[in-house]
Amino acid sequence: MFSNHQLKKILISSDILSETEFDQLSAEAKVNGKKVEDYMIEKKILNTVTLYENAANYYKIPFLNLKEQVIRKDVLISIPEMIANTHKIIAFDANNKEIKIATLDPTNIEIVEFIKKKTGLEPKLYLTTPDSIKEALKQYHKSLKSEFNYLGEQQEGESQDLKKIATDLSIVKVVDTLLEYAVFEEASDIHIEPEEKDVIVRYRIDGILHTVMTLPKELQSGITARIKILSNLKVDEHRLPQDGRFKIADKDYKVSFRVSIIPTFDGEKIVMRLLNERAQVLSLEQLGLQARSLEVLKRSITKPHGMILVTGPTGSGKTTTLYTILNILNKPEVNISTVEDPVEYRMQHVNQSQINPKIGFTFAAGLRSLLRQDPDIIMVGEIRDEETAEIAVHAAMTGHLVLSTLHTNDAITTLPRLSEMGVPSFLVATTTNIIVAQRLVRKICPNCIQSFNLDSDTVVELEKNLDITDLLSVLVEENTIMDAKKGLQSLLFYRGKGCKQCNNTGYKGRIGIYEVLEINEEIAGLILKKSDIQDIKKVAKNQKILTIVEDGFIKAKNGLTTIEEIMRVTKE
Repeated sequence: MFSNHQLKKILISSDILSETEFDQLSAEAKVNGKKVEDYMIEKKILNTVTLYENAANYYKIPFLNLKEQVIRKDVLISIPEMIANTHKIIAFDANNKEIKIATLDPTNIEIVEFIKKKTGLEPKLYLTTPDSIKEALKQYHKSLKSEFNYLGEQQEGESQDLKKIATDLSIVKVVDTLLEYAVFEEASDIHIEPEEKDVIVRYRIDGILHTVMTLPKELQSGITARIKILSNLKVDEHRLPQDGRFKIADKDYKVSFRVSIIPTFDGEKIVMRLLNERAQVLSLEQLGLQARSLEVLKRSITKPHGMILVTGPTGSGKTTTLYTILNILNKPEVNISTVEDPVEYRMQHVNQSQINPKIGFTFAAGLRSLLRQDPDIIMVGEIRDEETAEIAVHAAMTGHLVLSTLHTNDAITTLPRLSEMGVPSFLVATTTNIIVAQRLVRKICPNCIQSFNLDSDTVVELEKNLDITDLLSVLVEENTIMDAKKGLQSLLFYRGKGCKQCNNTGYKGRIGIYEVLEINEEIAGLILKKSDIQDIKKVAKNQKILTIVEDGFIKAKNGLTTIEEIMRVTKE
């Protein structure tokens, strides 16, 4: 399916329609609530084959009808079924130099590059029709069906050797494809979930789970056994949870997989966390902090001692923020030591330790040992208990710079959380330099971004949850809007329409939204007096500290994310 822009260029360059005729038909299609391409085919202004033949001429590539083509199995499966189905692309012929590919979108360079890397062959593109692709995709099921039946037969009976099944070529291919495609899609987690009649595979992409494949139940034990072998786990243990890890590497990526397996009613559920070991550490500017918050954070990390705390729920990007700060602090004249669970990124010249509670190496024990290693800067993956909190605070008090994370909803509620952990108020006030609360929101896909005005129902819903007057005045103060008097409905916001680049989600990538609380003299005084949290919030407000929601709305107004995303991640 071509975009309107592509379609217009193809039809005008082929002398099928003039620009005026196209614009008129486009307007008619819009009125009828239909896509222009479908509307023209329905009106018999053109047929599918004619359109794609002319498109092939326009893109200067050959046209091919796949309907009668019998494709060799080894060629067909050189592109995994999930990728072929998602991107509507088929490999139909190959030799030792090139691979011939039929596609609906010759402009999708990313997927062509992926195929080139995967096969080691030079792709030669052909344009075909949607019906051709649909028919060709059926051949996957014909070729896989016999393999699945074979695997089903192999796996009958309790005495079957699971290690042998795990090395079966078909199982290896299925698992390799799941892992490789997850890396390609930049997934953060893979969920393999057994159900009564099949096995569901889901990827978490940009914080949201998407179902990518449904596999036959017969493959379940083979996939589980294969992943257990890769992770060096017990293949014949089905009743107890197991944790492991393994790595896959290639010239383009090196990814570590953290594996968790737990027994469920329909079999063992597997979740794999992907950690890209070649991921570049971001700069503070790239994290997405507003100018004033950025200035406060830069000032705080230059202090020689004290605590820098980053808070937020699991998966809110806390570790990325800590590593970004560590990267700035990482200089030859300082000794940096960390105690983490797990070590997510490797950093040169940083002494990184992985906790292991089974042998008594906890955060508290690790932190206590680190203090005997003459450190200047310490990073503790998470403050989970009173003992860790106490050691971290005393380390900050005795001349160390301590970086850590906590699970709290916003920056200010971190203060009572530390008190609940038994840290005296005077120590919280004197050792804490800065608290950064954060969430991750999905960014609008730049390829299909469009503007719109909020409807009255949405405004009413927002008014129930937010102080709109206060929010608008903050947007004016931050020079995001010029005038607050006209209200929310007068403002342009943005969203993604959905396109091939973003798998029709309207989102591509993520960015942080932040609340940065500097523990200055005034706030430290309130902590010492054990003031109510609402009093601290009032002072923070007077000091023009942005809340997470306010930062989110600034980014929504600037076209980086949507209001829906802000509301989704800030629900308490």
